[in-house]
Amino acid sequence: IKRYDVVVFQPDGSIFLVVECKQPNVPISQTVFDQIARYNLTLKANYLMVTNGLNHYFCQMDFEKESYLFLNDIPNYNSIEK
Repeated sequence: IKRYDVVVFQPDGSIFLVVECKQPNVPISQTVFDQIARYNLTLKANYLMVTNGLNHYFCQMDFEKESYLFLNDIPNYNSIEK
């Protein structure tokens, strides 16, 4: 069973953002990104966030290239094309 820490839905029911939360003593590593990327294979969120409460990383999915692009900040929900 997969457990998701935070899932933010859009009004149409699609998933806007998935957040993976780790404890502050857990460094954010490639393994953590691999975990959330595996979750997102089924969720299909456009945005991902990983945090340990001290460090936060945001990325936007590129489904065509099967990759993600790191962002400087979490996107403003109201500014995103829906």
